[in-house]
Amino acid sequence: MGSKTHSKPLQNKLQELLDRRRTNATLRNLTLPLQNQTDFSSNDFLSLSTSPQLKSEYLQELQRNDLPLGSGGSRLLDGNSTYAEQLEQEIANFHGAASGLLFNSGFDANSGFFASVPQPGDVIVYDELVHASVHDGMRLSRAGKTIAFEHNSTSALKNALIAVLGEDEGVRDKSCNVFVALESIYSMDGDVCPLKEMVEVVEEVLGPERGYIVMDEAHSTGVLGPEGRGLVCELGLEQRIFARLHTFGKAVAANGGTSCYILSKFMTVTKHFTAIILGSDTLRHYLINYARPLIYTTFLSYPSLTLIRSSYRLLQSGQSVRLQAHLQHLTHHLHTSLGHLQRHSKSAGQALTIPSACPRSPIFAVRLARPKVLANFLQTHGMMVRAVVPPTVPVGTARVRICLHAGNTSAEVDRLVELLGKWCESQAGEQSQGPVQEAGVQAKL
Repeated sequence: MGSKTHSKPLQNKLQELLDRRRTNATLRNLTLPLQNQTDFSSNDFLSLSTSPQLKSEYLQELQRNDLPLGSGGSRLLDGNSTYAEQLEQEIANFHGAASGLLFNSGFDANSGFFASVPQPGDVIVYDELVHASVHDGMRLSRAGKTIAFEHNSTSALKNALIAVLGEDEGVRDKSCNVFVALESIYSMDGDVCPLKEMVEVVEEVLGPERGYIVMDEAHSTGVLGPEGRGLVCELGLEQRIFARLHTFGKAVAANGGTSCYILSKFMTVTKHFTAIILGSDTLRHYLINYARPLIYTTFLSYPSLTLIRSSYRLLQSGQSVRLQAHLQHLTHHLHTSLGHLQRHSKSAGQALTIPSACPRSPIFAVRLARPKVLANFLQTHGMMVRAVVPPTVPVGTARVRICLHAGNTSAEVDRLVELLGKWCESQAGEQSQGPVQEAGVQAKL
């Protein structure tokens, strides 16, 4: 009876908060995939989730190994196995790291890493657009302070580090460390981190003993670098990054909920989905002892591990190189086509804001005032494109997020651009008859 007495006020408060989001047009809902839609939304960048080659390799791997289904428990109890440890080392070797540790999700990996690795008095400097899992980890961290810097700005990073050096005695006397949290590809804008320049800034300002870069490679795995090894490997910076996180639920199409960090002097980390943290043997052992999301979680099932191994064998064999090349071709084709649309359509030039330079990633952020209306129009015409609005992105940056895939064709991209043009023309006609506005939003990340 007590629970019934106290539940109504709480339920009313929860409903009030939901209604507020509904009024502000920021309410989130689960949706089901629509049939016969061309995918311009998912993170399945290499289209491996429907790959006959990957399915065949996966089934063969299951048959080669007589493994149980469930792991049986936490890795510190009954969930560990030779199969898991061999897989971790194979992935670490592929990415040029000393060691690796699997997590049930990228979110677990990021939050567990930042909550446990920075020590009392340490400082975390982070790009303002890093993933929410990093923020959750920082909230639990013992670090003395956390400092954001302007997105992808090397000069802003340098100024932040100089300020830390000038203000923090522990950093100056080398008794405290500075962690720098970055992402290879930022998921909402698709822009790539100027990593080489940022590594040089960290080493210039802090020297080799105090700065530790953590790199989230979630969206670059399978997309950037030789055979999809990621941005760090593309730039040859494996020995200058303390930790990397690689996830398996995007281009690798292996799972949702695990993460991989690559460990070394500077850091790289990735987020969401099955993932691995790559780094030194010492970092791996430390996380086994102190990362609570690893310690207090039942480990991945064997079929999940088998799928991850099968996906990586496809990458290692070079079979994904052709898919990467086609993805890059589509990226250039879409950017060129959008530019042509804006130059030759006044309504599109006024309604849409597209990246000025061709992205290096398959993610396009097309900003506009009414993204939900455009997304609905595209979906009704067979194109799965989704709107992204505050609080997921900052106020004033609402957009439709277009993700390309190796399974897309040039003709599908042409059809998408054609529909964008038609929608812009229709909106220009409506506006000539009177203003139509989407609900305003006052929200922040």
